[in-house]
Amino acid sequence: MITIIGVNLTNRAECSAEFQQILTKYGCSIRTRIGLHHSEGEVCQNNGIVLLDLKDDGQELIAELSKHWEVQTMKF
Repeated sequence: MITIIGVNLTNRAECSAEFQQILTKYGCSIRTRIGLHHSEGEVCQNNGIVLLDLKDDGQELIAELSKHWEVQTMKF
């Protein structure tokens, strides 16, 4: 089974430390992490999406992230 999580970060600058702390706690469950955000010139937008490819079903990680951010999950 492959589990992909998409996390919508609407306040990247303010929540990056907390988000990273959660990812570090569950790091052994994460196979791949991709961060996407738009930038214009020298300015980065304060919102973005992080995609996580998990080694397992990720229920604990999903529950923890869902307390703070909008999370969508795909399993296949």
